[in-house]
Amino acid sequence: MYEGMLANGIAAGGQLTTTTDVENYPGFPDGIGGQELMDKMREQSERFGTEIITETVSKLDLSNRPFRYWLEGEENGEPHTASTIIIATGASAKRLNIPGEEVYWQQGISACAVCDGAVPIFRNKPLSVIGGGDSAAEEAIFLTKYGSKVTVLVRKDKLRASNIMAKRLSSHPKVEIKYNSICLEAKGDGNLLQTLSIKNVITGEVTDIPSNGLFYAVGHEPATSLVKEQIKCDSEGYIITEPGTSYTNIKGVFAAGDVQDKKYRQAITSAGSGCIAALECERLLAEEEEEEAVPIVEAEKSQTNGIAPQYKSNPMI
Repeated sequence: MYEGMLANGIAAGGQLTTTTDVENYPGFPDGIGGQELMDKMREQSERFGTEIITETVSKLDLSNRPFRYWLEGEENGEPHTASTIIIATGASAKRLNIPGEEVYWQQGISACAVCDGAVPIFRNKPLSVIGGGDSAAEEAIFLTKYGSKVTVLVRKDKLRASNIMAKRLSSHPKVEIKYNSICLEAKGDGNLLQTLSIKNVITGEVTDIPSNGLFYAVGHEPATSLVKEQIKCDSEGYIITEPGTSYTNIKGVFAAGDVQDKKYRQAITSAGSGCIAALECERLLAEEEEEEAVPIVEAEKSQTNGIAPQYKSNPMI
């Protein structure tokens, strides 16, 4: 497994390594740190024989099997080959890079309300969401379960969300929508977020509002630059898989996790789709090995009076 060397600007282990507390992963009733969870997954994987290589695959050729790939810095050399490939490069949340974002990232600022909304620092506190689409509406409504109030900052004069979601959001008693508004700065005590400086883009008025949590709902960017010209992707760049499977439009290439999931984007759903991809990949290799073994067995039969020998290479034995 190639885990990448700060591929896409994220440490090996993906987005979870930037998350302080994961509250909704099964088996950890008191929650667990994102980095700790990924370390445990890594250890478990290695215990079962996985070879983890901290290198970045920078070039990939999916035109024929075996597939060819090159590592970063070796693009002009001889390629490595693989009969099957599981693409699990993930996606990264789009960030706004406002002043204070780096200081309070995961200390009040997040890109996933469902992942982080239940964290104690947000309980019964004023929270804010930036965005105007269905995702922003869903996340804001979700946050009303935990926050004392949720303010939604919408840059334009109306929501982009569907009519039903817009109606639910605007009618919720714990939600205030501020139209024509942008966030200028995130402020706090150096440890936790406390206030947002916002500006009305029509009047130019700048005000501070109390907010102990700021959640971005402005989309994600799937890490598909390696393959998007070779494999079937949707208009947003996510790899398209057959429903309920990890199969892509290329035989032998599978996709798992956020690189093909723009709806749920949870650690547990990514783990589940990774399991599906591994099982389907293993099944394909076993079937192909069995098919290759059939002519050999038939030839052996003709030389052994019809008695077929067993072969250790047959994965079904």
